[in-house]
Amino acid sequence: MSAAVSPPGAEARAVSETLLKKIHQACDAEQGCLSFDSYMNMALYHPGLGYYSNGLMPFGEQGDFVTAPESGALFGRCLARSIASVLEQVEAGCVLELGAGSGALARVVLQELHALDCLPRRYWILERSGAMRTLQQQALADLPPQLASRVAWLEALPTQPLRGVVFGNEVADALPVSRFRWQDGTVQLEGVAAEQNGLISCAREADPANAQRIRQLAADYGWEGVYVSEYCPGLPAWVGALAECIAAGALLLIDYGYGRAEYYHRQRAMGTLMCHYRHQAHADAFWFPGLQDITAFVDFTAIAEAACAAGMRLTGYTSQAQFLLGCGIDRLLAAADAGDTRAYLQLSNEAKRLMLPGEMGERFKVIVCSRHLERDVIGFAARDLRSRL
Repeated sequence: MSAAVSPPGAEARAVSETLLKKIHQACDAEQGCLSFDSYMNMALYHPGLGYYSNGLMPFGEQGDFVTAPESGALFGRCLARSIASVLEQVEAGCVLELGAGSGALARVVLQELHALDCLPRRYWILERSGAMRTLQQQALADLPPQLASRVAWLEALPTQPLRGVVFGNEVADALPVSRFRWQDGTVQLEGVAAEQNGLISCAREADPANAQRIRQLAADYGWEGVYVSEYCPGLPAWVGALAECIAAGALLLIDYGYGRAEYYHRQRAMGTLMCHYRHQAHADAFWFPGLQDITAFVDFTAIAEAACAAGMRLTGYTSQAQFLLGCGIDRLLAAADAGDTRAYLQLSNEAKRLMLPGEMGERFKVIVCSRHLERDVIGFAARDLRSRL
């Protein structure tokens, strides 16, 4: 971590120290070596202490990173057009947003769907964190009654399948991952062990099925020397559950990631795990647990496989830049008032951040899987990247 970054304050340190004690206890319960995915789950989601549960602001300029919705309204307005193309095809359609973050995206999407005369019957937000739910409720509190009355929060997926859209922006990357080390055919899983004032890595034996799968990846992609990476053990079941709750409509996920061949390319020998604190990216996942984001890129091939296994159809996969173009971001920019120099410059900068290859445009991907739709979902016609999966 850069010395220029201010260290956490006393209150935040106390939260991290309390969580660290619980992680130490979990390590002891696992014979001294806790699996990395279990550690990541505690660091991010432990009730009242994890990064997404402790009430410390993780979003925006005052937080640790800025997501697309915090950049402005362009992203949400484009996304709403894609969602509308599904709602137009289903009767009494609903929208379910996964992990709505600060609530900024829900606000813009609802407003734009209203402008398009395509409001959903319900706009559900699946949010397990009470702290995040409070933040979202504050962000949506002053919506007009005809919009606010459609919003409801869930702590679990609906028990009855819905007709409409289930979507998530930067959600899959926060699912806990397992870390592995491959060297000349030998596979070890990274674990987490307690030391007096913190945490260190330890090695765990890989179960035969995962060891064989990792060896197959090594053979497929020509790994040499030492290769460290990750996989998300919970991703297939998570996507499968989302797919099963859609009777008709679409599952749309936006995140940074790759198809499997790019994910496990021989040159990506250190994996994709990354941490964020105060807009600084670093690789120390043990630094003040509970106070930093821990994330990994998404294997979009795994998403497609799980959705198709649940009976959905892969109907689109493209870069964020091409998705936004397909949703009309160029027309939104053209319609803006160029005479308001300051506002137009801000809008232009927002578009650049969303679309330039060096920013979010190519690093982020968008995937959509559908069930019982007669027409394509808007946003995927400009550039079809499904062959990369």
